Amino acid sequence: QVQMVESGGGLVQAGGSLRLSCAASGRIFSINAMGWYRQAPGKQRELVAIITSGGSTNYADSVKGRFTISRDNAKNATYLQMDSLKPEDTAVYYCNADTTNVVGRQYDYWGQGTQVTVSS
Repeated sequence: QVQMVESGGGLVQAGGSLRLSCAASGRIFSINAMGWYRQAPGKQRELVAIITSGGSTNYADSVKGRFTISRDNAKNATYLQMDSLKPEDTAVYYCNADTTNVVGRQYDYWGQGTQVTVSS
């Protein structure tokens, strides 16, 4: 079993910054991509940013140039630096890990979610 623990959400004014952290622990053999998703009230969960084990990244158009995803493979952790925050960034943010176990089976794991609220 793998646990994903997130931290770093909160309330910030528009234009401000927050940094989210997520660490995976437990029976981890290999983590492929790690990502951040968000879900605003009344909306579907959407991809915010993703980073592969090799460090390649991809971002939603709405956050390009403002958010930066990174990871520390030694710590099985991923981070999301969010700058120039806008009210429309308000959502619950979830981290995700795409893992492979020792026999090659793929599993997805999710964090518990952390609330980010941006006031205007």
